Amino acid sequence: MTHAFQLFLSLVAARTAVIFLVLLLGLRVLGKRQIGQMNIYDLAMVMAVANAVQNAMTGGNGNLSVGIVSAGMLIMLGSVFSLLFVRLPRLEERIVGTPTLLIHNGRWLERNLQREKVTHNQVLAAMRQHGVVDPAEVEAATLEVDGDISIVPRSRQHSRIPVKRQRRTSNRNVQQ
Repeated sequence: MTHAFQLFLSLVAARTAVIFLVLLLGLRVLGKRQIGQMNIYDLAMVMAVANAVQNAMTGGNGNLSVGIVSAGMLIMLGSVFSLLFVRLPRLEERIVGTPTLLIHNGRWLERNLQREKVTHNQVLAAMRQHGVVDPAEVEAATLEVDGDISIVPRSRQHSRIPVKRQRRTSNRNVQQ
């Protein structure tokens, strides 16, 4: 392998890493809900982006070794990020995100819904999938990092009226 070709393959690896990071940032900006709910349009978009960045990563060269270096760099970057996420959980939070509470104790969290671009109808659909029809019956509705909405129904022992607890210091203080 000539020095010029080794340099070229190094440039392919560097370009691949840059494209990977740009795509990672772009997908992070899209938001959790949009990534989790891929439709045919989104699939076509991903395929078009993959085709568009191919030339940017390989420098327009269709050589087999160029493809191998590019694919190897992507696999290596995926592995490196996985290791980093295990060792640095805050990095994972920044790049992958964290779950977002949408309903808490039967109350809609409107700011979170707006920030995550999730509608009431989307949450209501997830509630119905879990056999819950009234938001008041929900202890927590959470938008997960993969775009799914998880529902935790209130247990039957929860009531909507807060129960006032009495302090007991001794049996003498208990009124009958």
